[in-house]
Amino acid sequence: MERVLVTGIEPFDGDDVNPSWQVAQALAGERIAGAEVVVRELACVLGRSNQQLIAAIEELHPVAVICLGLAGGRGEISVERVAVNLIDARIPDNAGKQPIDVPVVEGGPVGYFATLPVKAIVHHLRRQGIPAAVSHTAGTYNCNQLFYGLSHHIASHHLAIKGGFIHIPYSHELAVNHPGKPSMALATMIEAVRSIVHTTLTNEEDLAIGGGALH
Repeated sequence: MERVLVTGIEPFDGDDVNPSWQVAQALAGERIAGAEVVVRELACVLGRSNQQLIAAIEELHPVAVICLGLAGGRGEISVERVAVNLIDARIPDNAGKQPIDVPVVEGGPVGYFATLPVKAIVHHLRRQGIPAAVSHTAGTYNCNQLFYGLSHHIASHHLAIKGGFIHIPYSHELAVNHPGKPSMALATMIEAVRSIVHTTLTNEEDLAIGGGALH
């Protein structure tokens, strides 16, 4: 049976939970569009998380990799389109490291586009009544580092894998500790990622619809 790898990230920056891992855990073992969902929790440690991700890919040989991360302050499911070869950490990671203005991969390309059908994903989420948008920045911290590392691994090894990164908002549970920030029900985010897996596996081509941004 084919496998889809869905990853979440451990808690960071003083939070007790990370909804990206809670969502991934909820999908573990599900069969979607003929594929089994296998999940892994990744560290919020720059460098180590990429090593964990690549080890999981080499172990599982998935047909698709969907990495999840938390973007506190965003109010919708953000389907990331562009990974950049830059780490510029606003806060230390969970190992206390805070690299500034260094590449994810020395000598690597400036950036990569996701190989997920990003516009089709957003289209289907919105049709289900789930707020979603194409995002053109995954930040410059652990999430972008994972997205770039995944994309570079796929490209440099010529793998026939669809891969990309999804940012999710605070869960209601976590938003209690972040007053004034938008949040989304955990059950809604689980359903969103279930839909993302299905759309990824059933769309060979992305939709030619608008998804750009003015700012």
